[in-house]
Amino acid sequence: MRGPGDQRRRGRGSGREAEALGSAVEAKQGAAGAFYDMDQAQKYLEGRVTLLTDLDQNAGATARRDFERLDSAADAASMGYIDVVDAHDLDSADRSLAEYDAARRAFLAVTDRLRKITGDLNHFAERLVPQMARLESALDRLPPRLTAARDAVAAAEAAIESARKAGMDAADPEAELSAAREGLAQLSAQGLGGLGLSGALDKADEVAQIARRAREAAEELPRLGEKVRNSVASVRTRVDVVAGRVEPVRQAMKKLLVGYSQACWQDLRGAPEAIEGGVTRARERLNEASDLLSRNEWKRAQQALTAARTELNAADRRAGQVTGRVADLDAVRADPAAPVESARFVVRDAQKLAIAQPGGAAPEHARVLDGLVERLEAAPKALTGAHPDYWAYLRELEAVKTAAGDVVARIRAERAAGN
Repeated sequence: MRGPGDQRRRGRGSGREAEALGSAVEAKQGAAGAFYDMDQAQKYLEGRVTLLTDLDQNAGATARRDFERLDSAADAASMGYIDVVDAHDLDSADRSLAEYDAARRAFLAVTDRLRKITGDLNHFAERLVPQMARLESALDRLPPRLTAARDAVAAAEAAIESARKAGMDAADPEAELSAAREGLAQLSAQGLGGLGLSGALDKADEVAQIARRAREAAEELPRLGEKVRNSVASVRTRVDVVAGRVEPVRQAMKKLLVGYSQACWQDLRGAPEAIEGGVTRARERLNEASDLLSRNEWKRAQQALTAARTELNAADRRAGQVTGRVADLDAVRADPAAPVESARFVVRDAQKLAIAQPGGAAPEHARVLDGLVERLEAAPKALTGAHPDYWAYLRELEAVKTAAGDVVARIRAERAAGN
């Protein structure tokens, strides 16, 4: 009697068993090749997606989501392949014909699965080719821009160093240069600096632009010094001119106080003192600018000059208000009817335009213009007493002219909208 083991051992050398073993081994080798191909395709695609993300974060994020689905399928297929290998040890001597056949079928099935996923991975990689080609072509533009940025930073450094050696205050150009260096460091630290290709190209251009500004500012320092020196002389002359207006303003204020009612000059009270104060402050800022010039602090000197000009402008305007008020009041006292005629001319022009509209004047425009005519008639009646309020009279007539101008503007706007 022979047992089952004896029967199995007797069949090992048969042609059928050898053929089954050979088919199983061949299927296993095919599965191993398919596994290798899928693994390579998976790694290649992951690298392309990573590069795409570096170059274009938005496109990379979309590609990453699609890749993760394929990546999970590939990982699952890898585990399935390993499970099949572990389940079918073809090196074991204790295997039956049926077991060899089961192994062959298992390896063929896992091979099909591996090849399908490899095809999906390769197809996805092919879809990325045009986009990657475009981005990689654009990537070629980055090195020369980085070189330009580095060259601009180096030129700015040289210009600032030259200005510093000449004893000039280069704090502002140095601040610009510091910003350029930070941007350059971001680009140089790690690939595209997390900016993506477009962001890296823009950052390189920005660095170059900032560095150029720093260089130009440093090179401008000597010319700025000369410009500020000339401005100091110009402002000093203007200080003397404005200071010379104080006495005429005093005389004009006396004339206002004596010849006109308080309502005509009360808003100008203290004008001579205000002008004197402005001139004094302008001189102080001017002296400050001169002191800063001696220390080559051009920008601060320029700021002091700007402050001096602001004081002079305010003082000059104040002086003009006083002398202009006297001229206006003298003119209206000599001929009170002239301002009324001027205002009436403006109102009549507005009335002509309103009437010339299709269908005649619009009711809302007519009401306003009729009201302005009434104000024109009433204005001269307010000039009563020994010292009439000529200033209020002039302001009322100017208000009428402004209101008439507003009507004209509205009519023209409505006509334009209708066309």
